[in-house]
Amino acid sequence: MSFHRPPAQLTTQNEVPTYVAQELTGDGDLAHIQLDGQTYTLRITRSGKLILTK
Repeated sequence: MSFHRPPAQLTTQNEVPTYVAQELTGDGDLAHIQLDGQTYTLRITRSGKLILTK
């Protein structure tokens, strides 16, 4: 499974990048996020909450 990096939305140079969860998950409710060789799963729940698990 490959993921492309959606563009971050920035309004000034000092702000933190903001991502839209639905853009990360595409048409589904899951996305994989990699950090230092570890893969994490981002899930959007039925009630619209986000869960990040290892």
